[in-house]
Formats: sequence, C-alpha cells, structure tokens
Amino acid sequence: MYKIIAKKELAPKIVKFKVLAPKVAIKAKPGHFLIVRVDEQAERIPLTIADYNRKEGNVTIIVQEVGYSSKEICALEEGDSFLDLVGPLGEHIETENYNKVVCVAGGLGAAPLYPKAKSLVGEGTDIISILGARTEELVILEDDFDEISNQLYISTDDGSKGHQGFVTDVLKDILEDNDDIDLVIAIGPMIMMKFVSELTKEYGVNTMVSLNSLMVDGTGMCGGCRVTVGGETKFACVDGPAFDGHLVDFDEQLRRQKFYNEHEKLADGHSIGGEGCRVKRN
Repeated sequence: MYKIIAKKELAPKIVKFKVLAPKVAIKAKPGHFLIVRVDEQAERIPLTIADYNRKEGNVTIIVQEVGYSSKEICALEEGDSFLDLVGPLGEHIETENYNKVVCVAGGLGAAPLYPKAKSLVGEGTDIISILGARTEELVILEDDFDEISNQLYISTDDGSKGHQGFVTDVLKDILEDNDDIDLVIAIGPMIMMKFVSELTKEYGVNTMVSLNSLMVDGTGMCGGCRVTVGGETKFACVDGPAFDGHLVDFDEQLRRQKFYNEHEKLADGHSIGGEGCRVKRN
C-alpha cells in the first residue's frame, strides 16, 4: 500500500498528491512515469511523476478528473492509500549541457514539464517558461515555475491572465528576441505540441515533446500509445514518452484521438444515441 501524505487542489478538478514511495523516489528521473491502481477492481492508470523527493521518499502526481478512474483517484484523501504504484517507467531525459531552454506547457502539461525544468535549472540552465490554459483558474504550478524560471509568461485563451491567445504567440516573440536557445520543450494537448514544433522548425530550434497522454497500459503490450516518429513506429510508454517534435507525425495522432471520442463520453456517463453508460462496478 502506498500512502497519500498530502493532497491539494490546484484548479477545478485538478488535484496534486504526494505519495509515500521511497523505492520509486530514489530511482525517479525527469521524464519517468508510474502506474497506480486504487484497489483490486480498479483500472491501471499511467501518470507522470510531477516531482520527487529522494530524502523524504515521496513522489508527486497530478491528476485531472475527466473520467471514471480519474474521479476515483481524485476522491482519495490524505491518509488513504493506492493499492499499487509501479515505477519509475519509461525513458528519462538528459538535462545536461544546455545553456538556455524554453519550456512550454499547455494546461495539465505543466505537471510533466516541471521536473524537466527543475532538473535543467539544477544543471545551471537558464529557463524561460510559458504556461498556457483556457482560463486563469486552470493555470497550474505558476508559483513553482516562477521560482525556477529566469522569465515566466502566462497565456490564456480568454485573456483572464497574461497574454490573450496561444502559447505559440508568446513563443514566436521569444524566438525572435533570442538567437541562443538550445532547446524548446513542449508538453500539452496534441494540437498545441504540433504547432509549437512547426514554429520551432522554422527557426531551426531543437524541440522535445512528451506524448504521455497517449499511454494506456504503460508496458507496450496494448499498442494504444503507438506513434510514428521519423517514419518508424514507436511506443510512448517504452520508447518515450519524450520524442523529437520535428519527427512526430502529429496528424496521425490527431486522427487517432478522434476514434475514442464516443467511448470517452460513454465512460463519463454522457448519452450517445439515447443510451447512457450503464456500466456498474460491483
């Protein structure tokens, strides 16, 4: 059993948990993820390690309530425990030998982006961060990024905080003003990562994206996270989740995402064709 030692609501339906898992914390690196299960009947859920503390033996995960399983997790309270917590999994990223990096997050993408940015700063890298969200109340980890960033920009769709518009608007200005950027890391919705990668390609700036949102079983067995990178089939959970954004076939992924729209609505109890979800857990 893996005890929850802290719980905090970051935004509506977005919750941060600190979980006691010393054997995972001591091995965790930026880019790793883990798989949690609430109880014996629960689904196995892959979640990015948003932070880790080796000395205290805990890992941080951030969960957005969007479906049945994530609602189960978000309902847990401090003192409750996960039945299973497996990790660290996936390929970590190297954060040495960068002088200046731009970190771009869309919505919940701030969670997997933070440990990468924190590790870069630990290696002496200058960080420029852009946090994007639909509205001000959905901007998460602003204080955390502000603490480690040389410059921090906020972008919201409705203009309720910072720049009104897309993160790519802010990124374009940064690329125009800085010719010494070594890398851009972008994590968020697939469409956002696509447009960031297209923009940085114009400027010849190396770009890393994280496809953690594609993962299902986290072991490469189901094939649900397959992605074409540089013309080759890769699996986000075992080959990534970080990839070269200039090589990812984003159009393929955007098409595949549409396949599951109706299933996701059913799982969340929405009515399709007059029938709502009738699945019950015993």
